[in-house]
Amino acid sequence: MIVEPSTYRPPWYLPGPDLQSIAPQIARNLPPIDYRRQRIDTPDGDFLDLDWAEVGAARLVIVAHGMEGHSRRPYILGMVGAFNRAGWDGLAWNMRGCSEEPNRTPAFYHAGLTDDLAAVVAAALVYKKYGAIALVGFSLGGSLNLKYLGERGRDAPIVASVSFSVPIDLADCVEQLHRRRNAFYLSRFLRRFRAKVREKAVLMPEAISAEGVEDIRDLRTFDRRYTAPLHGFTSVEEYWQQNSCLGFLPGITAPSLIVNGRNDPFLGAKCYPVEQVKGLSQVFLEMPAGGGHVVFPAGGGACWSEARALEFITGGEAGGQRR
Repeated sequence: MIVEPSTYRPPWYLPGPDLQSIAPQIARNLPPIDYRRQRIDTPDGDFLDLDWAEVGAARLVIVAHGMEGHSRRPYILGMVGAFNRAGWDGLAWNMRGCSEEPNRTPAFYHAGLTDDLAAVVAAALVYKKYGAIALVGFSLGGSLNLKYLGERGRDAPIVASVSFSVPIDLADCVEQLHRRRNAFYLSRFLRRFRAKVREKAVLMPEAISAEGVEDIRDLRTFDRRYTAPLHGFTSVEEYWQQNSCLGFLPGITAPSLIVNGRNDPFLGAKCYPVEQVKGLSQVFLEMPAGGGHVVFPAGGGACWSEARALEFITGGEAGGQRR
């Protein structure tokens, strides 16, 4: 279903997608969250670090970060804090290699590694028999949430989800990131990826090589050389196709909101699947005119994304607007 019109309006002093994406990440003053860290093992011998923010609630929100993010990013802290204040426990999980320590296996995280999210959900239910669990995800984390929900359908113990700035079609998103206007963002991502490869090559030289990694200047080459083969895909095209969440949307049975700003610098036309979503009763697509990537800043240092996630998850019946 398409949510029209969106209530989001960016503040006048943050014109354009880049200011809307970056300013709240560096200028927002957030109260600290005293996380409790839990480490869980994965079936393949790796680990995940989970950061808990508990208020003694019977409801839990699990929050997933975006590419090269982590549980202490401002957009994650803001979302966890908003749900804590609304009477929800929060769990912000760190994908493999994103919690200040290299993961144990040669492979990194990737956009379709839903078994890791399943392990997080299972660990939460072992810890406490929550009456309700909701998912919130940003960018790659949002895509991962949607793929997980679509794969598992009614078997997913999730009451609702909200995903912001979702790369619904991975190949389309990669194409956008390689536009000249996004050179700054692409350079930052690649710099971090190269550093992780160098670190892994020292720890496990028999499994991964850093030779020539400094020459990689695009995500296609990085995914072709590292992401696809390390995760068992025969080509980068196979990796993108099999892990894009677009094909999994019809399997979603929990009310799920996707919020993709129309000015998002990372998303191409295929990341706004209007026709596909129109026929889905549990998937809602909201496309505000602004917002940039991830945060959707509002006036006075607030973020509309937090209010919108709470509104969707806690209020109203599933319907055309779910308001």
